Amino acid sequence: MPFEYRPTHRFFFSTASEAGEEIILTEREAHHAAKVLRVRTGERVSVLDGKGLECICEIREIAKREVTLAVVARKTYPAPRSRLTLVQALTKGKAFDVILQKATELGVSRIVPLAAERSVAYVDEDDTADKTEKWQATLIEAMKQSGCPWLPSIELPISAKALLSRPDLQSELTLIASLQSGARHPREHFQEFFIQHERQPGSVAVWVGPEGDFTPAEVKLALAAGAQPITLGRTVLRADTAAIYCLSVISYELASAQD
Repeated sequence: MPFEYRPTHRFFFSTASEAGEEIILTEREAHHAAKVLRVRTGERVSVLDGKGLECICEIREIAKREVTLAVVARKTYPAPRSRLTLVQALTKGKAFDVILQKATELGVSRIVPLAAERSVAYVDEDDTADKTEKWQATLIEAMKQSGCPWLPSIELPISAKALLSRPDLQSELTLIASLQSGARHPREHFQEFFIQHERQPGSVAVWVGPEGDFTPAEVKLALAAGAQPITLGRTVLRADTAAIYCLSVISYELASAQD
């Protein structure tokens, strides 16, 4: 069957690439399909593996604890040309969940929760595994809702100093949302990078602080490591609004460069 359309209902199956002509949903995904969405046999649904593969499937059988799907078409989406990382200071309440959802929709490749000095929220070491699992579930739900074929990875919470000491978390172009004078529009930094390298950056990171902004010491650390300060306009934005603003602007710049 040609890959003609994308069904409304989408599910996550991490090993879809290893499946043959049949995929069996279990646990959370099976419950969501049978009890929440109340799918019916013969209905077409989409299955994403979070690594660029989408399978169009037909509901074959609905059992008490599993739903069997027949694969009728597959499509592989290329990875983004530029890997976008959000370094987000931990926030309180549901704001962090909102940030995770919107970051997924906007095509972020990786999220690094930052234990900033002014973060009101705090993740105890004993709760880290549970908290990370919850965040992962939020990312999966956002991926399914938006139909994004790539699932962002999420790191364990880390301090600014520890983050900057890890080469694997560094990017070719790092931006930091800042209230300090001298911050520039993100486009200017993209233009300068292109002039210097005659190409767009293969990886971009943006740091977004907590409600009280980064401390001067954290900003100094980031700038010393090569981060470029960007302005978000004249008004002071909430942390979740700032994250969405930054990711929207950067995603636009990257998409424009690839057109």
